[in-house]
Amino acid sequence: MVDEAALVHALESKKLAGAGLDVFEQEPFVHSGLKRLSVVLAPHLGSASNETRAKMAMVAAKNAAAMFQGQRPPNMLNPEAIKNA
Repeated sequence: MVDEAALVHALESKKLAGAGLDVFEQEPFVHSGLKRLSVVLAPHLGSASNETRAKMAMVAAKNAAAMFQGQRPPNMLNPEAIKNA
């Protein structure tokens, strides 16, 4: 998540040249400042291609297969969750 007001400020003060957002702080509403600045707004479209969705499905399948084989899933960020299960 991004503090949209802070992002607008950073863009207006030229600390950032641009931004791209796939989610918004108060969906479905978008901060009005983001609509007039150098920002790409693509709500939940960042993964909307056949190639990306196929890769996402493969990652999920590999993680599930690892779990069923008693291994740590390759993309697991919180391994302590397995120890506490």
